[in-house]
Amino acid sequence: MPPRTRREFLRAAGAVAAAAAAARPNAGSALAAEPDPTGVTPADAWPQFRGNARLTGVTASPAPDLEVLWTHDAGTEGVESSAAIADGRVYVGSQAGRLLALDLRTGTRLWAYEAGAEIGESSPCVASGLVYVGDLAGAVHAVRAADGQKAWTFKTGAEIHASPVVTDGRLLVGSYDNQLHALDARKGSVVWSFETDGQVHSTSALAAGLAFVAGCDGELRAIRVADGRQAYALSSGGYTGASPAIASGRAYYGTFEDEVLAVDLDARKVAWRHQDPNRRFPFYSSAALADGRVVLGGRDRTVRALDAATGKAAWTFTTKARVDSSPAIAEGRVFIGSGDGRLYALDLVTGKVLESFEAGAGITASPAIAAGRLVIGAVDGRVYCFGRNR
Repeated sequence: MPPRTRREFLRAAGAVAAAAAAARPNAGSALAAEPDPTGVTPADAWPQFRGNARLTGVTASPAPDLEVLWTHDAGTEGVESSAAIADGRVYVGSQAGRLLALDLRTGTRLWAYEAGAEIGESSPCVASGLVYVGDLAGAVHAVRAADGQKAWTFKTGAEIHASPVVTDGRLLVGSYDNQLHALDARKGSVVWSFETDGQVHSTSALAAGLAFVAGCDGELRAIRVADGRQAYALSSGGYTGASPAIASGRAYYGTFEDEVLAVDLDARKVAWRHQDPNRRFPFYSSAALADGRVVLGGRDRTVRALDAATGKAAWTFTTKARVDSSPAIAEGRVFIGSGDGRLYALDLVTGKVLESFEAGAGITASPAIAAGRLVIGAVDGRVYCFGRNR
């Protein structure tokens, strides 16, 4: 049976990570030996895209029911940005060009910051009293969480789809100007910029002082956060729009060459590749990692779980439209949206549908889960909060 309580979930996640590390030659590596190699997000917050620095999409929060607690109209232009949750507030960007702060309990709008350009898939990151997000005019915005006032802006050379992340006082964000930028998180000044051979769509995963970026140039790059120098790179074999998820010394992500990869970061080689034996389709959804499973959506309308050790298929679940939403996992449940207008809750072990909700408009954003609540936006501009109304 899959773990159902928070304690059982954390115990199972830890056991899986320990067993995986012990079974591989790189078990003593810096990546595998770091604290919290499972990348489980604390229960009370979801402060950035995918929840935590390793982009695993996993939380220690109780799993929410798909019961609507509140909705908020962010504007008819739609919401592709995934929410961040911190200190009892929800932060989400909209295609209307606004960064919104909402009360997590009631959905009441606390403030709206006018970015001046559409906010697409870039998702807010909250750190040290500031909220960061990128827009499609290429600007990075730092906004005060308390009152929604501008702290600073920085202009890159092209549109931003990647989500900002913060580590060691630095904000990292990729741009379609082919660069990964590191900025001073308090001031917005440039610390360094690293130029790749293609647009940087991926959000950076962080581990062992390195930023891992799966790029549109077909390379997985490890960039040192301290000085912006490349530690190493290896070929993914194809254009990559998804962000890598890291656990126990491996990075997992899908590509537009119809494959899902597991990369051994110490051996610096691909551990396995998974490709559907019957059809070819790109992966845009970023993976979630828990309980020995790699879970992600595909543009073949399917959510699939793979064995993290071998890449073999564990289960598949088919929706009625492509799945660009990236899954979030809580207490053995996988939450993911689909272009068919539904939000699904699936069993992590079997893929069985446990609940679903009909939003009536496509969902490309990814769930954010904290304090037993799930927040997600839809392409009609409505933001939903789900949980247990009791």
